[in-house]
Order: sequence, then C-alpha cells, then structure tokens
Amino acid sequence: MRHNKSFNHLGRKSGHRKAMLANMASSLLLHKRIQTTVAKAKALRIYVEPLITKSKEDSTHSRRMVFSYLKQKEAVSELFRTIAPKIADRPGGYTRIVKTGFRVGDGADMAIIELVDFNEAALTAAAPKKEAAKKPATRRGRAKKSASSETAAAPKTEETAKEEAAPKAEAAPVAEPQADTPAPEEAAK
Repeated sequence: MRHNKSFNHLGRKSGHRKAMLANMASSLLLHKRIQTTVAKAKALRIYVEPLITKSKEDSTHSRRMVFSYLKQKEAVSELFRTIAPKIADRPGGYTRIVKTGFRVGDGADMAIIELVDFNEAALTAAAPKKEAAKKPATRRGRAKKSASSETAAAPKTEETAKEEAAPKAEAAPVAEPQADTPAPEEAAK
C-alpha cells in the first residue's frame, strides 16, 4: 500500500533514485535543458528547485548543502556563478516542463525540462511583447492635428476670404509631352 506516500518512487530503490536525480540535476544545470520522461521531469523539478533557491545566498554552508545533493563540483560552480545571478529576482518557478510526445520504443510520455531564464527562443519572443505593451492604450484613436488642419482652423483674413470667394480661373495644368519621348510627327518619319 502507498498510504501517505507523497512523491513518485519512479520504480527504483532510494539509493538508485537519489543517484539518478543527482545526475539529472547536474545535467540540467550544466546544459540548461534535458529531455526525459514526464514522470522523471516532475520528480526532477521537485529535486532541483530547492537547490536553485539555496544558491541565491552564496555562502560556504549553502555551497556545501548543494554539493551534498549534486556531488559534482562543475555543476555546483555553474549553479552559483551563472545561474544564481540570473534568477536572483525570481521568487520561484525556475524550471519549465514542455511535453514533446511519446517515445517510439515503449510509448513513454516524453518531455523537455529547461531552466526558464536560459531559453533564448522564449526570451526573444517575449521581448516584442514588452515593446508593444509600452505603447499607451487609448479609448479613441484620434489622429494628431497636421499643419494643414491647423491653418484651416486659424481665423480667415480678408485676403484669404476673397481668394476663396472668387472662382478659380486656373484649370489644372495640361501635361506637356516629355522631351525624351518623340513627338508623333517625328515618330512617323
């Protein structure tokens, strides 16, 4: 029976499970994204997010605590040097799980688990949204007054009133033939 057992045992004994999660966490921290099954990804998220939270305080004690879980110097140094400064202002939710379909061999549900702040594609897609959000929203889209509308709104003087009242004698200018094209008489020769 599994009464009150809150975490997934992943079909392994505790020593095997701890070693597997430590290896997967080290790989995730070094490579920023790994592909695994959905069940392992969910178990890894529960395992690695408290370690990332501990890395926000760079002290000897927190380094030793994280090392006791990861057991790899390279992963610990990567976590404290590059990952911790980038996630310093994030209150949690350091990882993202994206389901990718089913594995061909056994039909297992596969997923990619990645660190949120290190996905360049998602960060570049989010940047244009921020620029669009800067534009102030208005209820009515009125165009700004142009220079011609300002002159029309200005009070009319006597000269402009006489010009508008008098019928326009000038017609539209007649287009003259261009010098490059020969006249019809010259083309006939």
